[in-house]
Amino acid sequence: MSDSNGTAKATPGSAPRPSGAPKPGGSTPHPKPHAIKPAPGQAAQQHPHPVVVPTVTDPSVWGRVDEDGTAWVKTSEGERVVGSWQAGDATEGLAHFGRRFDDLATEVALLEARLAAGADARKTKAAALALAESLPTAAVIGDIDGLARRLQAITEHSEEAAAHAKEEKERARHEHTERKETLCAEAEKIAAESTQWKAAGDRLREILDEWKSIRGVDRKVDDALWKRYSKAREAFNRRRGAHFAELDRERAAAKSRKEELCERAEELSASTDWVGTASVFRDLLADWKAAGRAPREADETLWRRFKSAQDVFFSARNAAVSERDAEFEHNANAKEELLRAYENIDPANGLESARSALRELQDRWDAIGKVPRERIQELEGKLRTIEKRVRDAVDAQWRRSDPEAMARAAQFREKVAQYEEQAAKATAAGKARDAEKALEQAKQWREWAEAAEGAVSNR
Repeated sequence: MSDSNGTAKATPGSAPRPSGAPKPGGSTPHPKPHAIKPAPGQAAQQHPHPVVVPTVTDPSVWGRVDEDGTAWVKTSEGERVVGSWQAGDATEGLAHFGRRFDDLATEVALLEARLAAGADARKTKAAALALAESLPTAAVIGDIDGLARRLQAITEHSEEAAAHAKEEKERARHEHTERKETLCAEAEKIAAESTQWKAAGDRLREILDEWKSIRGVDRKVDDALWKRYSKAREAFNRRRGAHFAELDRERAAAKSRKEELCERAEELSASTDWVGTASVFRDLLADWKAAGRAPREADETLWRRFKSAQDVFFSARNAAVSERDAEFEHNANAKEELLRAYENIDPANGLESARSALRELQDRWDAIGKVPRERIQELEGKLRTIEKRVRDAVDAQWRRSDPEAMARAAQFREKVAQYEEQAAKATAAGKARDAEKALEQAKQWREWAEAAEGAVSNR
């Protein structure tokens, strides 16, 4: 509780309450600022709510609290007592009266902000005068003289602020008019030029929303600008309607074309010409993309129909390829078994038997058939190793004992010519694999011929 002269005391069983602090459920020492209403007959104006940062000062610069609790404030007229603090030490008391000053300074700042925002000058001036009259007896510690000067400035400039607010209102009316004129010009440009129909339509709606938010334009000017905007919007809508009508015609044509492509795809779905038909399907897909979009529901239905026919063909092709791959893998395993059976061919145990075994190996090798592409090099390499072993032995024998080497070399050359001729015929017939085999044979016979010729020349 506090005594009659404002001195703060502590009561048993309760926390001390500083002098001048609001009682529980009571009001603050100074009235809170209220919204300024327009004078009778005056139109209400839109003012932004002032944002006021609470003032925080150092009370020790402007006053003190003695050890006995007496609080003093310094002014231009000297020091004066503002109250007594008995609820704590002097530092806490000084902070208390400093906070009361900060509250008062915040009220002054709020009046300044209202004045700057163009609020009612008469009411702002009256509030400033009331606060100025309370300063000589205010129980606060702070720059009271500074607050007095600020309140005097508010009083002196309130009428000037009212005139400024009027000028601001005229300026805002001019800016808002210019803004609507700019929006009209943009709408007219969209109406005349834009082909981005969705984005342009969205922008026209955004212009309308922004238009509705702009206030304070002269009524006659506003009506004229509104007519311009409405005319532009109607022109855009007409142009957009014509575009989509043409688009509907194009989609009807696309639907007809895609129906034809579906029929063609269904005809091809049972084909077993895997390479040729796959190429035709690629062409049909390119035609599909070039046909454009049909109406959405029809487009989706037709695509499912086209893709279904496509899937039938490619599923059958993939099954055939899988079957072929399985056959090729089986052939590869068979050739591995064949290589293991003939890997011990040794010309040292008899050249003619080795050559006979090699011919038998080559015949059986060719009879097995194709293998997966990724295994050709591995398997052919193993076969070439065995062939080279026999060939080297034959070459060595020729170099040692064959009196008819030149005759044999000529015969080998004839063999080379025969196999090269076979390769040429196979190539012309499109049998690449047969051509490759013939060229391999020609190469082998050429090497034997060269070996025979070399053996003679080196004797």
